[in-house]
Amino acid sequence: MLKKSTAVFMIVAALLCGSLLTLGVTGYMQVVGQAAGEGVAAVLQTGSGLQDKESQKLGTALNLIEDNYYDTVDRDKLIDGAVNGMMEALGDPYSNYMGKETAEKFEESIEGSFSGIGAEVSSDNGKVVVVSPIKGAPAEKAGIQAKDIILSVNGETLDGLELNDAVAKIRGPKGSKATLKVQRTGSAEPLEFVITRDDVKLETVYATMEKDGIGVIEVTQFSMNTAERFKEELDNLEKQGMKGLVIDVRNDPGGVLQRVIEMAEQFVPAGKTIVQVENKDKSREVSTSKGSSKDYPVVVLMNKGSASASEILAGALQQSAGAKLIGEHSFGKGTVQTSFEKELGDGSLLKITIAKWLTPDGTWIHGKGIEPDIAVAQPDYFSVAPINKSVTLQYNMNSSDVKSAQTMLDGLGYKPGRKDGYFDAGTKEAVKKFQSASKLQATGAIDAKTAEALELALIKVIQDPANDNQRNRGIEEVRKEIQKAASNK
Repeated sequence: MLKKSTAVFMIVAALLCGSLLTLGVTGYMQVVGQAAGEGVAAVLQTGSGLQDKESQKLGTALNLIEDNYYDTVDRDKLIDGAVNGMMEALGDPYSNYMGKETAEKFEESIEGSFSGIGAEVSSDNGKVVVVSPIKGAPAEKAGIQAKDIILSVNGETLDGLELNDAVAKIRGPKGSKATLKVQRTGSAEPLEFVITRDDVKLETVYATMEKDGIGVIEVTQFSMNTAERFKEELDNLEKQGMKGLVIDVRNDPGGVLQRVIEMAEQFVPAGKTIVQVENKDKSREVSTSKGSSKDYPVVVLMNKGSASASEILAGALQQSAGAKLIGEHSFGKGTVQTSFEKELGDGSLLKITIAKWLTPDGTWIHGKGIEPDIAVAQPDYFSVAPINKSVTLQYNMNSSDVKSAQTMLDGLGYKPGRKDGYFDAGTKEAVKKFQSASKLQATGAIDAKTAEALELALIKVIQDPANDNQRNRGIEEVRKEIQKAASNK
């Protein structure tokens, strides 16, 4: 659900292909030695990088297809398909191939701007899986969640598609609508979301000063300018006399490795470890801080959409700077990717996992995530599924949509008395009260207008920071630490 009123409804076309990355921005020529300007087709034709037998096999397959396939063959598409096939064969959802147009969008996303609907995804065993909705973007407003599986777009299935092909179906002109069917753990039936595509410029850092000198900085993604923006906002808060800090990386899917190291250095004492990166030869590069610690308490907010670089920051601040982690178990993505563009020579790009990263104490969190020091769940209405507006819900019905409506009514203070999906007399009375308050005909049945009014009313409740359990607990913990330090003086 949306937390910022200025958000628009989008899915990120570029980041759909490059999702959940911790991107290494240096040293890629050491990994792939292919000269810039030499295209993929040239590699296949000359056998560069291939044994003679392998080159012959690929060339023979290409010739057989061109000579015998019943329809016209697009040779470039076949070559792209061969590269895609190699990437898929790795079985790594974070290593993939991008065509020229998608690669351009990907590079834009790293710079901090993109177009789409505001959710990042990866490919996992042929399934398009949401890594995280972008904070403040339309996907979050609609209720898209981390770990959701996108089954179809506008009636076209995504099952078994390569990630690039899935992205092509999700993308579309600004203002057009994408109807997504989503499978969510705990929901027996697929959920449906209607999303309007648009353009967006991503601001990755938001800062506020709360009561008692407690600063809050939200980081939505680690783009190229995020560390600089973070330092600007941190300096501004410190000039205002900040006494403690909450860093919010909930639903932050990651980004550029060097940027998160630069941010962590502002809190980790000099000489202490920020992150360890281990390559295929098992040799480790240890990044140690050249910065200094702060004299005020720091906590980090995270949830199941906090991934990759977010987890690096959380692990570094917890283990090397004494920060508390508050919220939910994180996503669990412990690998590092590097992009290769010049080597292919045609504007396309390969993103390849080149290493794994470890927390300061040597833990590999991949597939496991990081546990918070203090577990705090959000109210159930924060993650409620939208109501299917094609069916009128009424007395004596029993369905997941009724359950969603009951959860919304309860969150709005209309107390239906139950949230199990059975539409009883108490639910009907709660609906009538809501309809009267909303200047709707008080029928006690939930038609499309009532369902839409429920969802809009709930968004306002979720937007209110007073209802954010995790944020409030983070501020409370900082306040306790400030009071504790004051009493010890």
